[in-house]
Amino acid sequence: MVTMKEIAQKSGFSQATVSRLLNGDPTLSVKEETRRRIIEVSEQLGYATGSRRIALPRRVAVLDNATREEELADAYFDELRSVLGDNARAQHMELTSFSHIDDLIADAGDFDGFISIGPSVLSSDRLLKLHLVLPYGVFIDINPAPSLFDSVQPDLSQTILDALDMLVSSGKRRIGYIGGTGFTMGLHEYPEDGRLTAFRNWTERLGLDAEGLIYAQGAFTVDTGRTLGEEAVNDHRDDMPDAFIVAADSIAVGVLQAFTAAGVLVPRDTSVISINNQAIAQYTSPTLTSYDIDQNELADTAITMLAEAISSRRTLHHHTFVSTTLVVRDSFVPAR
Repeated sequence: MVTMKEIAQKSGFSQATVSRLLNGDPTLSVKEETRRRIIEVSEQLGYATGSRRIALPRRVAVLDNATREEELADAYFDELRSVLGDNARAQHMELTSFSHIDDLIADAGDFDGFISIGPSVLSSDRLLKLHLVLPYGVFIDINPAPSLFDSVQPDLSQTILDALDMLVSSGKRRIGYIGGTGFTMGLHEYPEDGRLTAFRNWTERLGLDAEGLIYAQGAFTVDTGRTLGEEAVNDHRDDMPDAFIVAADSIAVGVLQAFTAAGVLVPRDTSVISINNQAIAQYTSPTLTSYDIDQNELADTAITMLAEAISSRRTLHHHTFVSTTLVVRDSFVPAR
């Protein structure tokens, strides 16, 4: 029989913390990664609390909520689907995909919980109906119903701040932003993407003047980037900003194309930092400095979070942010 001491030794946490967590102490406050690690170890060792074993769910639905836009824009979610599937198979979980929330609602009784990927807007009434029939779910990449379901997201607000700090430390003060539109939080739909909201907030707090340097409209596609890049060049041909933060690699590809066509050389005339670190970032000209989003960590965290919610039957909802990592290439090289 597995003991608390064995779980504590393997997980690296105190026996008291392990005991309180696995026995459902409501007064215990620990970080999500601590909770996840202890539960993972207890599952690996086959620990059971009374007659109930803490185990990963076996029947999980995937609400595939990603719209098809274009190849580069879709590549991020294609990779996320693949990574989620790999993680699930490694845990002997059976995944069933749904492209429409109504179909998932109709078949909810067949599943222990669900994981959702993709940014498409879901109506509040559908989310409420889903919660009534399948209360355990985790949204990856967005947070459309924080009072109903859990979520795990890349920390894009911190990413924007990190990018601004890096640029300022390299002597760049006139920093622009290029991105798409659309953002959902709770039951509210906003026309402004969260990355742009963070950019406005942080530039104001850092005392950076971004007046006339923000270009944000359209989908997250190469065409959007090309159009907005052309607008930026037309507005600032003789006085380009020191740098641009671009919301996604798919947009950045179009931005670089527009700049090259107009004779704007990156990074000589302006620097570019993007987000996502898709494979294409290695093949643009110049190669693209971009923040990497660890999709394996997103998927693994979502699975663990769902398992913990189902095992503990908790009613409070957890929202986890995963940090990003800058991958430096030619479009911007930080000052040493």
